[in-house]
Amino acid sequence: MTDATDGRPHVLLVEDEPELADLYETWLSAEYEVTTAGDGPTALEAFDASVDVVLLDRRMPGMPGDEVLSVIRETDATARVAMVTAVEPDEDAVDLGFDDYLCKPAGRGDLLALVATLVRRAEYDADARRHFALARKIGLLETHLPARELAESEAYAELKAEFEALDVDLSARLSDSSPEDIRAAIAGR
Repeated sequence: MTDATDGRPHVLLVEDEPELADLYETWLSAEYEVTTAGDGPTALEAFDASVDVVLLDRRMPGMPGDEVLSVIRETDATARVAMVTAVEPDEDAVDLGFDDYLCKPAGRGDLLALVATLVRRAEYDADARRHFALARKIGLLETHLPARELAESEAYAELKAEFEALDVDLSARLSDSSPEDIRAAIAGR
């Protein structure tokens, strides 16, 4: 999906700190159509099928980003969602349906690279998108949580098992393919 007004990908930026929202919007607006929301309810009002990427703060007054994410994931929308937040990933992140996670403070290059990656992933089939999201989530958890805590986590074990099953499936689908076939398969064509 892209915004119908100018063909650029549409980013919904959900940030409750006005100065930060303005800064992120300035960085993004040269390449993307940007809609900003300062809280969860406003974000849900602004969210529609034209949104390609949602950048979502986890801690906001009224309705936290985790709840906004849950509501978005209950729709049939295909928007990619990244948490852009000062909250370090914890075991609760296992159950969140995000595609990527960026810890604040976020620099211009990191934010632009994140959005470009999420826009590019929209071209992939559902299994490939899920594979990338799971890989990112596993990497975040392994970076931010002690190995002992992960070893004891049933949710983490389930996440790893899902990733490994998808990895085997995708590898099998692509094993005897040409580079063109692989690109087409990843794009879901």
